Amino acid sequence: MKKNIITTVFIFMTIMLIKAQVAIGKTGVTNISVSLEFANTENKGLILPYIENRTAITENGSIIYDITDHKVKYLKDGSWFDLSVDTTGTADISIQTGKTEIATAKTAIGANGATDTADGILVLTDSNKAMILPKVASPHLNIINPAPGMMAYDTVKKQLAIYNGNVWSFWKP
Repeated sequence: MKKNIITTVFIFMTIMLIKAQVAIGKTGVTNISVSLEFANTENKGLILPYIENRTAITENGSIIYDITDHKVKYLKDGSWFDLSVDTTGTADISIQTGKTEIATAKTAIGANGATDTADGILVLTDSNKAMILPKVASPHLNIINPAPGMMAYDTVKKQLAIYNGNVWSFWKP
């Protein structure tokens, strides 16, 4: 019995390492240009990692929730850009305070996920695929208890919605 469990876990881990596309909450991705896709939901978003000290993050394209000023930020050309706008954000980080980070913890999705060396918790390794955020109609109305650092795509206004712990910010190209 123990051998069967170990074999099953090994097979599952191998499949996860070589799988180039992942769907969460649904059976598959919508097209070949997607690395990671979430199910369409009415009340869920993606929660970004809470970062206490961003100085060690150097990978352009990183997106974080910075608890020093309670803002969602992304790294571009070595500089951090604010996506929250509002300065009144708040977050309870007591659950992570005093915890030791496992520096090697990482999930990589993509064709070269097993060999990719980029730092990050979740790394999408394909250069020709994108992530599709959870799609929510009017997230500011339908996500009842949003967490600070939450992101979703607003299907009504057709824009990115970001929650800083107090208010939603909306981004449209």
